[in-house]
Amino acid sequence: MNREYHKWYSNALRRDMELLVFGHDGIPLLVFPTSMGRFFDYESRGMIQAVQNKYEHGQLQAFCVDSVDAESWYNKAVPPRERAHRHTEYDRYLFDEIVPFIRSRNRSDLLITTGCSFGGYHAVNFALRHPDVVTGAVSMGGAFDIHQFLDGYYDDNCYYNCPPDFLPNLTDPWYLDRYRRQKLVLATGETDSCLDENIRLSGIMNAKEIPHWLDVWGDGAGHDWHWWQQMAVKFF
Repeated sequence: MNREYHKWYSNALRRDMELLVFGHDGIPLLVFPTSMGRFFDYESRGMIQAVQNKYEHGQLQAFCVDSVDAESWYNKAVPPRERAHRHTEYDRYLFDEIVPFIRSRNRSDLLITTGCSFGGYHAVNFALRHPDVVTGAVSMGGAFDIHQFLDGYYDDNCYYNCPPDFLPNLTDPWYLDRYRRQKLVLATGETDSCLDENIRLSGIMNAKEIPHWLDVWGDGAGHDWHWWQQMAVKFF
């Protein structure tokens, strides 16, 4: 299987950023790590191996990016305003640097975002912010409400990066029409600590007539990698 390591200086983030690429062709996946995770976690946690044959046979190609969560939402050393601003810089890095990189390496018109736990937040949030480039999202055990990181603070950067907040008020047909063409998956387990967040976001999407798949797993499915490995087999 093709495996590549890349590193470059990001103008948006003003520091070096790293990523891994798996596979040589197929549907491109923009893969986000879990909370404060690293670009290599998706591989080290068995998520690539779970569907390795699809990477080997040119059906999937994963672009596993690094996070800046420790500098943004999780950075208690700076005020919430700066946390939100750092996330907007990360969004710019993804849109201006990562998406063009993926397009330069993959001929598909598709782009699916995916991630587990807080990576699910990133996958859904980026897909909803940029439906002109993202054609679908698969969140596994995602949590989508960022108020827990804000200490009561709130501004536009917070609002437009919190899907449960901005989505109910959205009326712009440019966005809604594109959401309705995306393939959105909210996968979670019946004992997942983020189950309620998935049910809540699904209800918001239903109210906005946004097609999506809320897939709640039984058999005691919870918030852990061995469940997410099985979800990867199902959805990819």
